[in-house]
Amino acid sequence: MTNATIIKLSERMGLDSHHQKMAAPSAPTPQTPESPAETPARATTASMQSLLAHYFESNAPEASALSVTDAGSVSGSVSGPPRALTTPHSETRPKNPETTVPPPASVLPASPSSLVAQPDWPPAARALVDSLMRENESLREQLQQQALHLQSAQGQADSDVLTPTLNRRAFLREVHRAMADCRRYGEDACLLYLDMDGFKGINDAYGHSAGDAALIYVAETLNASVREGDSVGRIGGDEFAILLRHADLKSSRIKAMRLEAELMMGTFEYGGLYLKTGGSFGVRAYAAQASAEAWLSEADAAMFLVKKSSR
Repeated sequence: MTNATIIKLSERMGLDSHHQKMAAPSAPTPQTPESPAETPARATTASMQSLLAHYFESNAPEASALSVTDAGSVSGSVSGPPRALTTPHSETRPKNPETTVPPPASVLPASPSSLVAQPDWPPAARALVDSLMRENESLREQLQQQALHLQSAQGQADSDVLTPTLNRRAFLREVHRAMADCRRYGEDACLLYLDMDGFKGINDAYGHSAGDAALIYVAETLNASVREGDSVGRIGGDEFAILLRHADLKSSRIKAMRLEAELMMGTFEYGGLYLKTGGSFGVRAYAAQASAEAWLSEADAAMFLVKKSSR
């Protein structure tokens, strides 16, 4: 190996002091004593040989790849321009991230769970990886439990405390969504507003437990009579509301009449007794109301007119 080759390699590996040593000799200059901290380190022959050996060992895969690609030249000479082991940018400059070729998919791990400790790893490394994998699985289970708890809490927050229906807040949210669909897609929708008849008499005659049984009976009857996608909510006290999607005013009025007849003919059991209750319905179709509350108030007003006319 010539001196010029050694100088180029030392420049790439940062051995400027060796470069100075291999440069052309100059006129001797008087030596002045310097402190050990100020004297630059000099590369010895042994250190140079060690660095060169380390350099060629680190580039052995690249050199073997070149030898396989340029097969047919045992002595290293190939047709065309000679090929260097490295490029000027390969050792001293970072690679361009835009031109970096990603590793093949077969080299990358399929998932974090596939990173298991290998038998040839040190015991401390295997123990660390095993503990991290156990902690990862524990965190996954905790996340699943939290998701279930959140879903359950959300369901409880939307449900009425007594009856199997939505509470007022959740029902108004569904009404708001239906109004958005009506505006966007031109769909039909109607609200049915129910006020129970005889509820106060049941409470006075049989107690509040009987009144709770009457509320549950009405709620179950309404739920059994609506389609999937419709919503039933308890607005407050003995008042309920039904959101009918994809239903015009005529079909919604027919639905209200059938529900009123079913409640009037049906009975519910309480304390060995079969009690009766009924209700009055008001129907109001969507007509670009300003808000869900406004639409619900119009249905309530329609119910009041029906109840007043029946007295």
